Amino acid sequence: MKRSMIKRAFAGSLLLGALLVLAGCSLAPTYEVPAAATPTAFKETAPLPASEAGNWKTAQPSEATARGEWWKVFADPKLDELEQQAQDANQNLRAAAARVKEARALNQAARAGLFPTLDAGFGPTRQKVSAASQFQPDGANVPQQTFWRAQASASYEVDLFGRVASNVDAAKADTQQSEALFRSVLLALQADVAQNYFALRELDAEADVFSNAVQLREQALKLVQRRFAEGDITELDVQRAQAELATARSDAMTVQRLRAASEHSLAVLLGKAPAEFSLVPTPLQPVNLRVPPGLPSALLERRPDVAAAERAMAAANARIGVAKAAFFPSLTLTGTGGFESATLGDLFKWSSRAFLLGPLAGTALNVPIFDGGRRKGNLANARAVYEEDVANYRQQVLNAFREVEDNLSDMRILEAQTQAQSDAVNASQRAADLSRTQYTEGAVDYLNVIDAQRSVLQAKRAAVQLQGVQAAATVNLIRALGGGWGDAAPAAMLPPFAQK
Repeated sequence: MKRSMIKRAFAGSLLLGALLVLAGCSLAPTYEVPAAATPTAFKETAPLPASEAGNWKTAQPSEATARGEWWKVFADPKLDELEQQAQDANQNLRAAAARVKEARALNQAARAGLFPTLDAGFGPTRQKVSAASQFQPDGANVPQQTFWRAQASASYEVDLFGRVASNVDAAKADTQQSEALFRSVLLALQADVAQNYFALRELDAEADVFSNAVQLREQALKLVQRRFAEGDITELDVQRAQAELATARSDAMTVQRLRAASEHSLAVLLGKAPAEFSLVPTPLQPVNLRVPPGLPSALLERRPDVAAAERAMAAANARIGVAKAAFFPSLTLTGTGGFESATLGDLFKWSSRAFLLGPLAGTALNVPIFDGGRRKGNLANARAVYEEDVANYRQQVLNAFREVEDNLSDMRILEAQTQAQSDAVNASQRAADLSRTQYTEGAVDYLNVIDAQRSVLQAKRAAVQLQGVQAAATVNLIRALGGGWGDAAPAAMLPPFAQK
């Protein structure tokens, strides 16, 4: 009898030892970043002479490297100030920072599964047991009893098949995805501030163009009125000149309306009410930066949105392990120890000590047998989510390459287009000067002057708008490349309000 008990105990020890050896073995598939179509070079990249590279540094570090203040390449102190204000007060950025904190808290909760839980309690319980449980005759009266207990309990799930470890890996990847999305929001905010700022300056430049046009038309109206008073022309030319002046003033007001709306949009990006923000009008200066795009393979490391898509895949891959582990046994070790007595005065006596090893209800080792296909469905869902995230990742990579190519082609074509538009401005201005001279001499009628003036106004306005498009395209290219890196020492990964 004693020998058989020893054998059973030995067999139980072997089983427990084997289960403990299996602890921590993850069932998640080995994670590797799926291959994505990556060209060896950008299609729209033109060779960049070393002498023209300017002060822009081609990015080398990975996505985890902190971004520099890339907007300082524009050498605009006002833009530098606005970027800092936006980073300090933009509410969308603060919401993204809160999402980072949420993910970190969930990661902390998931990691708690790697450790045992400890609890303590104190208090009385009142109970009455049946006579039959005490082997008393039917109808016997068993008095009620009060038990005082002061106990501590411990519980630990042995991670036999990596369920807890896979869950921790998924939570960690979720946190990294949230941080990458925060950096994506930050980069988008920085780019939006720069684009809105340059759009505002472009409207200031357009306002200057219309201001000059109004002045010229006022001078032309005076000239026409003088000639009409002298009897050289009819009233028709006077009315035409007045119409052109009124049209120029109306167009100038349209620019003012657009500028007000643009200023309001910029205020919201800075986290301010529009009534609290105003910007002194300053015409846009041409932006002629050369931005080396680097290699396409480096883009996958630099873009925060691509990094976020990759981390989503890693989390989905880990959750496949969680779903697989549900098909295998789970082992939970529990224990309770402390003091128990019928009176409070006897509670902490040495003879009142008590303990229990094992679960209070159920069993320590649970083996799943039948659940109607729930676990099978969960595993299929986990695999489908991973496949979806793989497709999303590859699509995000393709979109990243497209955005870079779009902006590279914009920059290449805009360089020639702005030069062509500059030639158009010079030619139209020369034609306007000649038509004005000829009109003064009576060689042409006033319609020629009007057409020439309109051509000048359209050419100058188009030139200013092209300068705005060129500035926006430069910002868009930097954004598409994932931002820039300065030569300064790396700063914190996230702003202070995102680290709390």
